[in-house]
Amino acid sequence: MNPEFSSKHFTLKKVRDGVYATIAKEGSGSVANAGFVDLGDQVIIFDTFNTQQASDDLRYCAEKIINRPVTLVVNSHWHGDHIRGNQTFKDCAIISSQMTFSKMKDIHPKRINKQKKDIRGISAYRQSLENQLHQSDGDKLKHQINSLIELEQSLPTLELVLPNQLYYKEITFYGPKRSAKLFTFGGGHSQCDSVLYLPSDKVAFMGDLLFVNCHPTFFQESNPEKWIEILKKIERMDIEVAVPGHGSLGTKKDILTLMNYISHLISKTRKDNNKEEVVMPTIYNEWTSPEIYQENSKIIKEWLILNSKQ
Repeated sequence: MNPEFSSKHFTLKKVRDGVYATIAKEGSGSVANAGFVDLGDQVIIFDTFNTQQASDDLRYCAEKIINRPVTLVVNSHWHGDHIRGNQTFKDCAIISSQMTFSKMKDIHPKRINKQKKDIRGISAYRQSLENQLHQSDGDKLKHQINSLIELEQSLPTLELVLPNQLYYKEITFYGPKRSAKLFTFGGGHSQCDSVLYLPSDKVAFMGDLLFVNCHPTFFQESNPEKWIEILKKIERMDIEVAVPGHGSLGTKKDILTLMNYISHLISKTRKDNNKEEVVMPTIYNEWTSPEIYQENSKIIKEWLILNSKQ
């Protein structure tokens, strides 16, 4: 990345002329990936990171490279690592689905206020982790400490900025350089996940519908079967580059890999229903955050039990 645009929060990846992914650095204020697109007459930001210091760098980078002000921001879903940087773009149109808007409005005010009131607690926890560094030099621990430092730095001035425009199912933005289609097939990872598709570039910004070379995160709201259905629909589209919510840039192969992962986890959990822990296949050993596999299995187990009662 050009030193002029270096950031401790992300690595800039040029996907096409005027299309960039910003890949989160571990232990930074970004947490999740984001990106930006030049339509020729306006600039679209896709997701805004976990902190305003990371999103400030994102806006600076986008406007310097494209040489045009950001006009439109997309929130792919309601999770904090994709929307807490919205305040950097208060002067822009911020668009999401109705479900994403509702979840942000209902959940984040209490969550943010609770963290603001507990900055001392967060600081104490971070210091306890720093004390552990004397016994361990693990990179994971260092990244965790750095992420907490970024969180502490963000909280005093953090404010929740909600989307000010909503869309239903799909909307297309047209420009002299390219068009961009924003759409949702509903919820898979979250209760509603949006994708930004650039047909002429064969690029899709997929948010947390896609994880590349890292274990995906399941939540109580996740629907594994619908997640697979959504990935199948996207995989049939003309895509060469898929920008994930977490991990490195991907392709259709990575979409298929995640579909297989979810299908495997469902069948494996169903088969080993009575076991405390499901053994993780060795093919996933090299993926980052392997500890998430067991947590995913537990959530899948609960999901299977709930669906069996319906």
